[in-house]
Parts: sequence; structure tokens; C-alpha cells
Amino acid sequence: MHDYRHLINRHVKPRIGRLRLQAARPAQISKLYRDLVTTGGCDGAGLSPRTVEYVHAVLRKAFRDAVVVDQLLASNPAERAKRPRKPVRERGEVWTSAQLRVFLEQARGHRLFAFYHLAAYTGARRGELLNLRWRDVDLAACEVHITGSAAVVGGARIEGTTKTGRSRTVSIDTGTAQVLREHRSRQTAEQLAVGTDWRGTDDYVFTTGWGEPVHPDTVSSLMPDLIKSHNEARDQAGELLPHARLHDLRHIHATTLLLAGVPVHVVAARLGHADPSITLRVCAHVIREQVAAAADIFARSIPPAGRAAVSKSVSKKAPPAAGEVSDLARSEGLEPPTF
Repeated sequence: MHDYRHLINRHVKPRIGRLRLQAARPAQISKLYRDLVTTGGCDGAGLSPRTVEYVHAVLRKAFRDAVVVDQLLASNPAERAKRPRKPVRERGEVWTSAQLRVFLEQARGHRLFAFYHLAAYTGARRGELLNLRWRDVDLAACEVHITGSAAVVGGARIEGTTKTGRSRTVSIDTGTAQVLREHRSRQTAEQLAVGTDWRGTDDYVFTTGWGEPVHPDTVSSLMPDLIKSHNEARDQAGELLPHARLHDLRHIHATTLLLAGVPVHVVAARLGHADPSITLRVCAHVIREQVAAAADIFARSIPPAGRAAVSKSVSKKAPPAAGEVSDLARSEGLEPPTF
């Protein structure tokens, strides 16, 4: 986790620190990004695009607060600033559903099993899950309300809005709801065992054994340990789990839904992406697989030559009424058109 204060002091203040807030323009912020990527590092070397992305995230959040919270600006100049193009890198192999199941079985014995299960089954970000309170979880309605995010900056835990600044509601299946019920029962038992030494100050879903909020690095570093434990303990017939990061669970969630035919805008809403195009970029390899199959799908949708002649004779008749279009489409095995 980059220290936000360090990013501001090291890269922003020396270049635009004297600029009045109301005078900030997208072009000036765009120039800042270009300067950082070319000469912003040590000894005049350029910063990595990833670091510039962190700078952009900090500025975007700060300017958003100036617009929404303090009402000092009419619009956010960072939103319209142009960032340097990032080199496109192919993602590594994504776990299959079977490999994900193996990992979750390995994690089942750990007290934070519910965290990994919820991460995989909702696609939520690490900070969003660690910010969850039980009041955000509706087990009866099978819904989780993502209202904010948690991070550690300069050694101190901070909480704020989600990455997009918006809250969202994510549905969960009944199995996941049961996992959360069992997790809550375990947490209650831990609190009773600790008694007056319980350090919980808020009703967090994920806590340490003493009731304190879980440190973000804990869940990130625990995942490779769980993978290693499985690989070392498996027998000769057991499947070897490839390396994966915590964030990859979010990627697995997205790709699984897209391959199952869930519309991209629905997947984007679950992930909290501000624009479905972000989802498409993240899951580019899935889109390529679907594009490769598109020709066969179209060919199967066209009736054989014998039926084409019938269709030609039908076309000479008056066009069907609006209410008949859906019935005609369904009779041909097609979805009715939408406008």
C-alpha cells in the first residue's frame, strides 16, 4: 500500500503545490502526469505507470471531496485529466472453478475462511470487505451493502468511500449467507471466551481473535500460505494450485460470470466498476474467447436453406403487428429485439 501522504509530498507539491485549488485545470494535471512518467523518479528517471495511477487516485479523491464535501469546486479536474497510456499486459492463468473450490476447502479450517469465500462469491475489493459491519449484511434478504473501504496509511487504519465513491448492494446466494451465519457464531464464541478483554469498538464482520479490525496485509499474505499448505499436503493424485493473489479472486468472479453469459453491465455493477468498459478491459481474454465463438453462434442462428425459402414467401405478406414480433422471434428460437 502506497503512503498517500508520501505521494503528495514527493510528487505533487513540488510541481503544482503552489497552484490555487480553483485554478487547477485538467490540462495542468495531465502535464503533471506526463512529467512524472518521464522524469518524476530518482535521478530524473520516469515513474512507473502504476505509481502515476496511485497519484491520480489520490488527486481524484481529494478533488472529489473539494467538489462534493466542501463544495469549493464545481467539477473535478482530475476526472478529465489524461493519464499516460499503460502498457497492456496479459494476465496469467485464471483459476478454474474447480481450483477455486480446492482453495476454499483448504481455507475452510481457518477462522477467516468466510472472508475468502465472500471475496470469491461477490468480487468485492479487499478494503470493502474489511470495512463491512454486520449492519451492512442482510442475511434474510441475501444482500451485502458495500458502503466504504478500509486501508492502512502511514501505519494507521483509515476508512473512506469506495474506489468510485458510490455505495452498492451485492446479492449473495443462500450458501454464502450460511457461511456468514457460521462466521458470526464463531465470532460470538470468541467474544465470550475473551470476555472483558474484547477490543472490538465497532461491529466489524471480520476481526482478529481479540475483536480488532483485521489488517489488510493479513488477508493478502495469508492466501499464498494457504495455497502452499495445500500443495505441500496434497497426495500424488491431488491437484497443484497455481500461485494466485487475493485480488485474483475478484478477477475469477468476473470471468466466471461473463463466461456464464451474465451481461457485462450486471458484472460491472457487482464489481463496483464505474463503467462497464473497465470490466471489459480487465477480462479481455474472456471477450476474445467469446469473439472467437461468435461466428459459430451466428451461423447456428440462421435457419437452413429449406426454411429460408419459406421465410422468403412469408416476407411478401404484410409485416407482423408489433405484438406479434415477440411470438415470431420465439418461434424461430431467437430473442425478441429490444430498442
